[in-house]
Parts: sequence; C-alpha cells; structure tokens
Amino acid sequence: MEWSAYLSFLAIAAAVVLTPGADVAVVLKNSLMSGRRGGVAAALGVTTAVGIQGVLTAAGLGVLIAQSQPLLQTIRWIGVAYLAWLALQALRSAWRGEYSGLVDTSGVAARGYRQGFLTNITNPAVLMFYLALFPQFMTADMSVWWLGAMAMTLPALGIVQLVTLALVIDGASRWLQRRRVRRVLDSVTGVALGGLGLRVALQ
Repeated sequence: MEWSAYLSFLAIAAAVVLTPGADVAVVLKNSLMSGRRGGVAAALGVTTAVGIQGVLTAAGLGVLIAQSQPLLQTIRWIGVAYLAWLALQALRSAWRGEYSGLVDTSGVAARGYRQGFLTNITNPAVLMFYLALFPQFMTADMSVWWLGAMAMTLPALGIVQLVTLALVIDGASRWLQRRRVRRVLDSVTGVALGGLGLRVALQ
C-alpha cells in the first residue's frame, strides 16, 4: 500500500468522523451529566468499540459476522433498544428539568465508558463501513502494519474529535449547566438518539 492510497483512505475516514452520529450524542450526554470525566470516558468507550470492529474487519472476521444474518440482526436490535433507552433517559431529564449540577462519583467514568462502548459496538453501520471501504484499499501483498494502520485510523481520528468535544463542553459548563440550556440540550440529544435508533431499526 502506498502513502497516496492511505491518504485517500484517511480523507474518507475523516469525512465519516466529522458526520455527527450516536457517538457524538452519547459523548454530549455524558459531558453534560458528568463533566470532562464522563465525556472523555464515553469517548474512550466509543473508540474502543470502533477499534475492535476495525481489527475484526482486518482479520476477516467482520465478513463472517456480516454474513451471519441472525447474529447481525441480534446486534442491530440490541443497538436499537439501547439507543431508545438512552433517548428516553435524556427526554425524561428534559421533561423533569431537575438538575443538581455535575455528577462527581466514582462510577462516572465507568458509566460513560460503558455507554460509549455499547452504543457503537451494537451499531452495524460501523462494521459495514469497514467492510465497504477496506476491500478498495487492500491488496494481496499488504503488510500487517498497513492493515493495522487502516484499522486504527477511524478510532484515532474519532478520539481526537470526541475528546475535543468533551473538553469544549467542559469549558463552557457554567453556561451549559443553566436549567433552560440543559433542558434544550437534553431534548435535542434525546431526539437525536431516538432518531438514530429509528434509522438503525429501518436499515
């Protein structure tokens, strides 16, 4: 694989990362609820899941998963249910409008990581992206290093974007924690997560 080909792959991956999705919504949700710690943990969870899917695709296991319709459908519906649950949480929070400031407990990081990981590991769109894109750049003599670079490109770009988002939200926390602003953001996040769940359900 030549550098010119990798740069083309990088450009496509960057365009995908910049497209808002469930990953952005779950990092936004955790950043608002738990500050920098929760947002960064959610970002790490997201990129861990994306990295696992990239490695599976590079190893050829992604094709087996995609060809197993019962398994793929099970993963898809788990993802739909989880997105719906997160959406209901956000909408319920917006409806009640009861905010007591940022949560700062020992469980914040674990909860954020778990939500970020589950949101993306159950999203078949990530796996399908890899399966659609990888064959266009893979060759019979491609080294394991190039395969690894391709598999880790998307999570590397994603962690930069999502951690930056978490830090920006944390920096503006004083304004964002106003009750009216929180209710609007929770409403938008809930609708976005619900819409994403519906889109996955209809795929």
